[in-house]
Amino acid sequence: MPNSTIPVKLKPTADMSVEEIKELILYHLRYTQAQGREIASVRDWRKAVSKAVQDLLINRLIATQAAHRKAEAKRVYYLSLEFLMGRLLSNNLWNAGVHEKVTKAMEELGQDFEVLREDEADMGLGNGGLGRLAACFLDSMATLDLPAVGYGIRYEFGLFRQEFVNGHQMEHPDDWLRYGNVWEIIRPEYAQTIPIYGEVQSVFDDKGRYRPKWINTRDVVGVPYDIPIAGYGTQTVNFLRL
Repeated sequence: MPNSTIPVKLKPTADMSVEEIKELILYHLRYTQAQGREIASVRDWRKAVSKAVQDLLINRLIATQAAHRKAEAKRVYYLSLEFLMGRLLSNNLWNAGVHEKVTKAMEELGQDFEVLREDEADMGLGNGGLGRLAACFLDSMATLDLPAVGYGIRYEFGLFRQEFVNGHQMEHPDDWLRYGNVWEIIRPEYAQTIPIYGEVQSVFDDKGRYRPKWINTRDVVGVPYDIPIAGYGTQTVNFLRL
């Protein structure tokens, strides 16, 4: 039975054995989720599995970015108000080439992978066709080894939920971040202060030239989060920045 201490020599790759994957999952269960096997919830197990595959993706992401810098490659910057990414656990496992191994590892650890997969919430970053199309473009560009970064908005509550009460539609916030987003990598060092609201004042400079001036604004601090986007059948991993 694997223990919960990850060996220094263990480097997450698609060539890892089922036993090594089990060790990595148990490592994250203990040191990322701070839970023991006996009391871990479905959510704890799901996050531990997600962090294990994320380790593999991060290795590929770093290698991808290094290769792009070395080649001085041009990069596609894809801007969209929506990215309907869906649930990333299964998608990342398939794209990383470890789906069958992870499924087997969870079976040997006494966990039902389908239960873990169903526990993941959809990221509330899009609403239908255009958002899904944007997500597919990101997947496709990574699969085609095209250097690319997606830029979007990290909506706190995402799409609304609805119910009908006495024949009337009632809207409720979609609190998709209630338990956090395991795939995010926070980048506070790239935070930006963004002015909003306010009004435009008509002013003239000392030479009589018209210069509109934006005044009475309020500031919002935008902190970016990166989500690795893995290609299928390739080593390329790009990212989505929100």
